[in-house]
Amino acid sequence: MIKNIYKILLKHYGPQNWWPIISNQNPKVEIILGAILTQNTSWKNVEKALQNLIERNLIDFNKILNLSEEELKTYIRPAGFFNQKAKTLLRVARFFVENSKKVSREELLKIKGIGKETADSILLYAYNQNVFVIDAYTKRLFFRLGLVEKDISYDELQDFISSNIPNNTKIYQEFHALIVVHCKNVCKKSPSCSMCVLKPHCKFFLDSSQSS
Repeated sequence: MIKNIYKILLKHYGPQNWWPIISNQNPKVEIILGAILTQNTSWKNVEKALQNLIERNLIDFNKILNLSEEELKTYIRPAGFFNQKAKTLLRVARFFVENSKKVSREELLKIKGIGKETADSILLYAYNQNVFVIDAYTKRLFFRLGLVEKDISYDELQDFISSNIPNNTKIYQEFHALIVVHCKNVCKKSPSCSMCVLKPHCKFFLDSSQSS
């Protein structure tokens, strides 16, 4: 069923080729910065903050460490929560300057301000590790499809999806990106079920149709 959902979304939307990179200064660093900046905000706001950093040639952890916290706050202000994000970015920059070799999930989660979703985004997109990213969109979609309970934990949903799709980095990246694009445009908080390519498989849609 899960592999079928992936195939339907891929056929409908086409390859997303995520993570979205804005500049060519340092893709890995840009992904890591973006993964932190996108916490609790929209990607449009993240792009504005990243653009501020790009224009100043700051997609570089050593250069970020040379900034004052106040200066960094000014540049990332469009992404919101800039006080805490500036602190997190400085911690992360210090971590990656000191740990240039292989990075583990356990190490990332020890950094204050880095949760499971952010850590997994960094591992999947910056380091091409087979770690499926779970976000609010993923939980919403799989609950509405009737495949999981609403209160399923991050780790439980991650294990459920990972065990039902090929252990392939490209598929992990594409599937997560497709879920995001589908939930932003169709499976929204107030869903547009009539437009949904997944409605024949969706418990939410079928239950709604029967009750109307």
